[in-house]
This record gives sequence, C-alpha cells and structure tokens, in this order.
Amino acid sequence: MDQNTFLAAALRNPANQVIAEELFRLALPDAWLVSGCLVQSAWNVLTGRPCDYGINDYDIFYFDRDTSWQAEDAVIRKLRDRLAHLGVKIEIRNQARVHLWYPEKHGLPYPPLACSTEGVDRFLSRTTQIGIRRGPIGHDVYAPNGFADVARMIVRPNPGPNFSAANYTGKATRWKELWPELTILPVDAVG
Repeated sequence: MDQNTFLAAALRNPANQVIAEELFRLALPDAWLVSGCLVQSAWNVLTGRPCDYGINDYDIFYFDRDTSWQAEDAVIRKLRDRLAHLGVKIEIRNQARVHLWYPEKHGLPYPPLACSTEGVDRFLSRTTQIGIRRGPIGHDVYAPNGFADVARMIVRPNPGPNFSAANYTGKATRWKELWPELTILPVDAVG
C-alpha cells in the first residue's frame, strides 16, 4: 500500500472527506485529521466492510500557541457545530496544550510538543501514526512508519514517553473484536 492507495481508502469514508475540507476552510494552525478514523477506514476497505464500521471517533489535532482552555474550547465548539450534520463523535485537541493536562489525567509524563505531528508520533500504536490534511492542491499525508502495517492489518506498539501498556492492550483488544483479521503485536514487540 502506498500513500495514494491509503489516501483513497481513507477518503472513501465521507466523514473523513468532509472533516478534511472543513479544516482547510477554517485554516486552523497546523490542523490534521489523525489516527483511527483514517486507518480503520482503510481496514474497512480492505475487508469489505462499510467505510465507517467500528470507528469510535474522529480525531483532529491542531497547534495554537494560545494554550488557554477558553481558546481550545472555542475551537471545539465551532468545529462541533460545523460538523454536527455528520452525526459522528469529533475529538479536537490543541497539541500545544496537551502537556498541561495529560500527566494529571493519565499519570504519565508528556513533554511539550512543537507541532501537531509530534502528537501523532506519540500514539500508542505505530500503525495509527498517520494524519492527513487538505491543501490548496490535494492532501498532505504524515505517516512516519509508512503504510505496510495498515495494509497487512498489523497493530504494532509505539513505546515512548507516554506509552501505557494497559491503554495499548485495551485499544488493540477492541480493534481485534471489530476486525478479527488483525494481528496484534504484544507490548514488547518493537521491531
């Protein structure tokens, strides 16, 4: 699977298309549609399931140096209002402020980030370290590990500063129930 094949599969999900277009229109700083909604859409294409099957939520990352809760809340409300017609759960997070609340919520360190893609780099699974954003001509794709694991339906852990074996196992177990074709690599499998 190459970038174009992945992008075509992810965008077969109309919600992904609409969200990417809306992020482009709003011109939020360093905004990306990320993670499961993209990879799971591709899995659904590969397995012949409806394109939105099993998708819990649609994650949006952006990076705004205004780290106040009020600024992030305004963006959350605006995007939820503009995307309400999709009838899907939208999760929006300013990556510039994650370090302010993550340690208290999850009991794990979370060093400050310099951009949204650094947040993608910290996902629990290397397989889901993917983001897309609409540009003036087409889409940018951020995928530091490529698309081989997506195509082979392998879920691989991504140990890092905020890695939680319990959270990885919980996500992987849920995904395996929905997509039994998946191969889930154990927490200690890093290659």
